[in-house]
Amino acid sequence: MSWKRAIGRALAEASALTRNNRPRPGVRILMYHAVGSRLADDPYGISISLQGFRQQMEILALEQPTQVVSFDALQSASYFGQLHGQEKRLRVAVTFDDGYKDNLFAVAPIMIKLQIPFTVFVTSSFIQNGSSDYLSASELSELAALPGVTIGSHGATHRPLAKCDDATLRWELDESRHYLQEMIGKSVTALSYPHGSVDERVRDAARQAGYVLAGTSCFDINGASHDPLMLCRCEIVAQDSERVFRQKLNGNWDWKRWRASFPA
Repeated sequence: MSWKRAIGRALAEASALTRNNRPRPGVRILMYHAVGSRLADDPYGISISLQGFRQQMEILALEQPTQVVSFDALQSASYFGQLHGQEKRLRVAVTFDDGYKDNLFAVAPIMIKLQIPFTVFVTSSFIQNGSSDYLSASELSELAALPGVTIGSHGATHRPLAKCDDATLRWELDESRHYLQEMIGKSVTALSYPHGSVDERVRDAARQAGYVLAGTSCFDINGASHDPLMLCRCEIVAQDSERVFRQKLNGNWDWKRWRASFPA
């Protein structure tokens, strides 16, 4: 274990003791990538084991006193507005970035069995280039047709959007959205910023391109005041034990929000 992760676990344990392990109310969006795949280059542990993922989803569906919601359902003001009212429960949405092939063959059967909706943010060029790790065009269509599945955009080429000039930024947002809509025959209004690269200019461009919801890589829970185009997500990685997963659900790892900042 690296010293950074050791410090992180110590902070999480301290938070759990201080808050009596009660989950923070709000909407927590989980961010996954690959499940059960051996990726050629995975220094950050973004591909988690199939067994570990199944256990995490069973915690959500069968144990954790949460309401599992779809990412696109967050367009409804009620999911956030009720947070100021009497109902202060934890809601959880499950998302995947990049469009890995295992999202169809490993993830979908588990989610359908447990009746958990999920969103897959797809980088359109990964499909067009025919990489073996990612969904093909036909597999994308098959995934999009399954119950509880929403397809969103993850850019056209996976480049950091905040580093793009205005013309390239518009192309990245438009090209991916239009390609995905043509492939699945459905409207695409959700976005995940590649590399978490977003600033005010990128957020505004996303809105102008027709997106209504977007996920960042800022680790935190979402409350009533959050911008729907700047929603926080909590990344789950291969190194996360069952205990760490439960801590992330409860908010004990939310200290990580201080490592990222939002545009003014």
